[in-house]
Amino acid sequence: MSSTPKPGRVVAVTGACTFLGTALLRRLEEDARISRVLALDVREPPVRGTKIEFVRLDLTQPTVDGELATLLQRHQVDTFVHGAFLSHPTHAAEWAHELEDVGTMHVLNACAGVEPRRFVMISTTLVYGAHAKNPNFLTEEADLRGHRDSRFVNDKVRAERQVQRFAKEHPSVEVCILRFAPIIGPTVSNMYTRFFTRPVAPVMMGHDPLMQFVHEQDAAFALQKAVESKATGAFNIVGKGVLPYTTVLALLGRVPVPMPQIVARQLSKVLWATQLVGSPPSFLDFLLYLCVADGAKAKRELGFSARLSIKRTILDFLGVAPEDGATDVARAQA
Repeated sequence: MSSTPKPGRVVAVTGACTFLGTALLRRLEEDARISRVLALDVREPPVRGTKIEFVRLDLTQPTVDGELATLLQRHQVDTFVHGAFLSHPTHAAEWAHELEDVGTMHVLNACAGVEPRRFVMISTTLVYGAHAKNPNFLTEEADLRGHRDSRFVNDKVRAERQVQRFAKEHPSVEVCILRFAPIIGPTVSNMYTRFFTRPVAPVMMGHDPLMQFVHEQDAAFALQKAVESKATGAFNIVGKGVLPYTTVLALLGRVPVPMPQIVARQLSKVLWATQLVGSPPSFLDFLLYLCVADGAKAKRELGFSARLSIKRTILDFLGVAPEDGATDVARAQA
């Protein structure tokens, strides 16, 4: 008598239209261990597949937790990936708060009643904040200090703290939080990629902090690993190596403009208020101080190690072919 094969896993993904959400959908569609994928977002993602089912879901709506709980029960979801977070700041701060902070509350309310086997949250190393007394490498045990003037960062801090409380209150759920270093690459769009596409960049006089990125494909691979794994807790997802900010600008071919902090902050306030730039004044602190994370725990417990170096990541963002990379790197470091 032949045995009946076990049904595959059912995964729900919020933020299905984000870069990481879409990348994960593509990978899950090709994964034989996955039987169905619920793509949850306010608009349909640009991914089609026999396993993928799009469900329109708005996390800013006050009754969405009940709607989501019904979906999870109906489809017997065993893995929930929460990625409905903005990749760049917005002037619509109240809406962003409803989406990220309050939206996370709705998600956790729904999951509390259903208790999926696994819950994966997409976060960022920005939650540590850029501060003068930061160590060279921040471990996952470091305080989530955020930034007192950045709602873009602080909404993510509050959302992550909610997930941490959920993990304590629901020990039967495998909760995994991925704190991604800024993601760059040829197709991703976020605050950092927009900043680095400008021809000139401010440099705070007397400051040249180390910077850290992760390539978009390494980031997608890490997220897939987190879905597959049983590892729990928070993990820093970072690329190989770090570089000084001015070296990053040299690799990118951007013109550094040295200026005093007070001038840079006043100029940034005007440009942000008039919507001429996509990064608020609080972003300048990341050009002043370290915000570099230690990826050892992810390598040890999650089995993730970035494949691409920071130099290769930057050059790929530029669209430079590998055979041209050595020349460009040497020129930037000269």
